[in-house]
Amino acid sequence: MAQINCSPIKEFILMGLTDQKELKMPLFVIFLSIYLFTVVGNLGLILVIRTDARLNTPMYFFLSNLAFVDFCYSSVITPKMLGNFLYKQNVISFKACAAQLGCFLTFMISECLLLASMAYDRYVAICNPLLYIVTMSPGICIQLVAVPYCHSFLMALFHTILTFHLSYCHSNIISHFYCDDMPLLRLTCSDSHSKQLLILTCAGVTFISSVLIVFVSYIYIISAILRMCSAEGRCKAFSTCSSHVLAVTIFYSTLIFMYLQPSSNHSLDTDKMASVFYTVIIPMLNPLIYSLRNKDVKDALKKVISINNQAFVFMKF
Repeated sequence: MAQINCSPIKEFILMGLTDQKELKMPLFVIFLSIYLFTVVGNLGLILVIRTDARLNTPMYFFLSNLAFVDFCYSSVITPKMLGNFLYKQNVISFKACAAQLGCFLTFMISECLLLASMAYDRYVAICNPLLYIVTMSPGICIQLVAVPYCHSFLMALFHTILTFHLSYCHSNIISHFYCDDMPLLRLTCSDSHSKQLLILTCAGVTFISSVLIVFVSYIYIISAILRMCSAEGRCKAFSTCSSHVLAVTIFYSTLIFMYLQPSSNHSLDTDKMASVFYTVIIPMLNPLIYSLRNKDVKDALKKVISINNQAFVFMKF
């Protein structure tokens, strides 16, 4: 399967979301607005968490890393996608395509595993509150973030090397808006069956293991919440977990649709729509989900805005 690339192809052409000229400018404005909101939302969330001492807890440490990952993998994809709406042909070099695939896989897998780490954090906080500070020490929190990053980087590197050591002897037109495994495998003239099997296996193992961690954690969490005597305590616990449950549901359900299906069932047009959702929409939604449904974040955000307004008024005088 892994052959040394002997192809004369030096670059690829990304077809983008649509070839209808009348749709390109409206879509450019829409996706540019979404991307700007994603950048401001995620970087703003990181800034709020880092500057407010009340948010110096493991839960918000994980949330700031999730915001960083959302910002990164949206930035890997969206700027190049915006170019599809402006240029007649959106060309990407062979090496740039490999770099985009590698970075995208790194951050996508990181998000999947970080959501599992956040579920474990919620489990400890609700089921073992007296041991929370000891169990979720700074060292453990760093490990629960470092392991997903390292695993994701190695996994992404492995798949990227395999994909770009295949021979591309025919068309160089990628029917997608970014470099992804499935559209690239349709262009190769090498035998890609084992590579497709590897994608399905690795995606399945990573997804199932992270889902199991989330599922088991929430079984214990729900059991602990139902045993609480105080209705106020139950409401607070459910409120704390609801944002994470919503983010997990949206992200994992999209991955199931995208990757955990036989290659024969893949439609590139359908995959494009799913890809837009988890590369563009989800990174924008996460800051909203965690900000609007979290009182501490809203209070910290109001405090930052108030301080900035006061500083602005002071500067005017």
